[in-house]
Parts: sequence; structure tokens; C-alpha cells
Amino acid sequence: MRTIGLLGGMSWESSAHYYRLINEQARRQLGGTHSAPSVMVSVDFAEIEALQHAGDWDALTGRMIAAARQAENGGAQLLVICTNTMHLMADAVQAAITIPLLHIADPVGHAITEQGFKRVGLLGTAFTMEQPFLRERLEHGFGLDVITPDTADRGNVHRIIYDELVRGIVTEPSRATYRAIMHRLADQGAQAIILGCTEIMLLVDQADSPVPLFDTTTLHALAAVDAALAEGAA
Repeated sequence: MRTIGLLGGMSWESSAHYYRLINEQARRQLGGTHSAPSVMVSVDFAEIEALQHAGDWDALTGRMIAAARQAENGGAQLLVICTNTMHLMADAVQAAITIPLLHIADPVGHAITEQGFKRVGLLGTAFTMEQPFLRERLEHGFGLDVITPDTADRGNVHRIIYDELVRGIVTEPSRATYRAIMHRLADQGAQAIILGCTEIMLLVDQADSPVPLFDTTTLHALAAVDAALAEGAA
């Protein structure tokens, strides 16, 4: 099994879930006391968040490249960026390292198309909902029609992520807000909804949604184990 490199800390709340999901899946597939060889480079999210909201994506790209190289130098044989938003610089990160990067959109796109859905809602940070890097990969690579909430709802989704979820705060009013937003997306024709921020799974689950949910954290983590165990992997 290849060693999985994890770029974490964005936030550490979701990174902890990645680690647990990856090792649970490794044990399911390999049995016994097996776990997944891994290397995690965890950044200080306060610094990342400040640069995100300042719009300094060049500096953020440099941070991600440095972290990816650190993971590779530490023995990682494939790379997982444990956040949706920072896939904005996924291409630049992949170009800077020699190991493969498993893009978060790909296992999500495969899972959605396998179930026959075409029109899907996307929840995430404002960066993920409003910039094209995730939506276009799903549209061009998997033929999906991706819709997002309206301006007010996008603001609430983003605020709850940064003010609450990345701080480990989960509240019933925020769950109710997300539940209402998911119902509105379904009313707009969404056949399924992508939880396109790795913290959203801390707040809502399938019982909160009128349509199927696709959690990027879980799908990405399980795909990392599959990739690490793929035939021909060292």
C-alpha cells in the first residue's frame, strides 16, 4: 500500500475525519489491525484563512506547494489536499511535485454519475461556490449541471463554515439554516447536493436533505485508500 500524503489543518476538524475515514477504510479492506501508511503536513488555518479573505491566492499557492513538497519529501507517494477550497491551486500543486494528486472533484463526480444524477446543488465556501475550479471540473469532466444557492444563502453557508464549523461549533439554528437552503436547491431542480466543504459533514447528514447528499470528505478519503491499494502500487 502506498503512503498517502495529507495536506491538512484547513481546518484540523475535517482533517481529523480524513485520518479516521482513511484508516477505517484500510482496515475494512485489509482486515485485522491494518491501517494506512500516511504523512500529514498540517498548516495553521488562521494564516490560511487570512490570506483567503485577503484574496492573496498567489501566497496561498506558494504555501500549498511548499506543504506538498514537504509531504513528498516525507515519503508520501500520492497526495490528498484535505479541503475543497484549496483545490483552486490543485493544478499548480500537481505541477510542482512528482507524485500524483487525487483531485477532490473526481471521486465525487464518479459517485454522482454512477447514480444517474445530472443536476446537482453545490454547497461550500463562497470561494468554492462562486469560483469555477470545482464546478467546471464537474461540468466538463462528468457532464453535470451544477447549481449554487442565491446570494443571501451563499453568504449564510460561508459564514457558518468560517464562524462556526472550522472552530468546532455545531448549532441547531445553523443546521436549520442549511436544511432550508438544501430544500431550496431541491426546489430549483437539484437531484442531489454536494457537500463541497470538508466541514459541512459536521453539521448535516442525509436526514437533513430532501435529496441525496454527496460528502466530499468521505468520498475523497475512500478514494485515497483505493488509489493507495491500486494494482501495481508499491
